[in-house]
Amino acid sequence: MSKFIVDSNFFIQAHRAIYPLDVVQSFWLKLKNLADSGIIISIDKVKLEIFHDSAHEDELKDWCEKNLSDEFFHKTDVVIENYIKIVNWAASSAYTNRARQEFLETDLADPWLVAYAMKTGYTIVTYEKSEPNSKRKIKIPEVCREFKVRYLNTIEMLRELNESF
Repeated sequence: MSKFIVDSNFFIQAHRAIYPLDVVQSFWLKLKNLADSGIIISIDKVKLEIFHDSAHEDELKDWCEKNLSDEFFHKTDVVIENYIKIVNWAASSAYTNRARQEFLETDLADPWLVAYAMKTGYTIVTYEKSEPNSKRKIKIPEVCREFKVRYLNTIEMLRELNESF
């Protein structure tokens, strides 16, 4: 069975726009079950984005603290070699200087997600959409394509897992 590594927007967009915690509780129960079974995981950088960004509601942080084990957020120090490959690729890419700087900010999860997926073979789950002609922002799908990492969105993941709620 495939395993999946989820981006911070997997949680944030679900909570804010698609599956609010107070309305679609079955979605969040499904996520907890998938996390408990090890089918979905994430990384420490995603946890930082969710827990330490004042733009995110405390409700989502509280849900994560109560429902996701400490082991859910894997440490990224084990993928530094892959991260360096991504940094080198970004540094020599045709993106704007600002796009490269934003992408390589220390705590931004995006390059670390791809680095982790390169090491583990996990599929990245993100709401980011490919924009191959844009040079203003480096998006996860473009990095995945460059490093041959599979990615999909939440609904595609749920369909692949034959999950419903």
